[in-house]
Amino acid sequence: MVHHLASLNWLSVLLGSLAYFALGAIWYSPMLFVKQWIRLAGINVDDPNAKKGMVQTMLLSFVMMFLTCVGIGMLRLLHPPATLPESIHYGLMSGFFFAFTSMSIGYLYTKKPLGLYLIDGGYHIVGMTLASLVMHYVG
Repeated sequence: MVHHLASLNWLSVLLGSLAYFALGAIWYSPMLFVKQWIRLAGINVDDPNAKKGMVQTMLLSFVMMFLTCVGIGMLRLLHPPATLPESIHYGLMSGFFFAFTSMSIGYLYTKKPLGLYLIDGGYHIVGMTLASLVMHYVG
């Protein structure tokens, strides 16, 4: 594993992570899903505590996205995608088979609404695909 970490293109991992994170600003915005997400998540936006710790939450989510991109980068080292469609495939496969299904387990047990599941799961599928695309172009 250390060999793979040493061989990673860290710039592509960082830029893929930034793209994944930036997608969240669009995905969870009034342009797309913020109203539905707030309703389905049961968040009271009038509660003064709702925004407490948001900077820390966002920083930690970026760290998790960075680690996800490290994983995608390591997969890319093991079997380098030669084409753009292969990079898209990596992102879709990682997003669906790892992120979407893993979060599904928790959503099933906590009885989260299907719409919330689809919004959050869709974000990770699209985010990991976008990260893989960025990593493809950066190298």
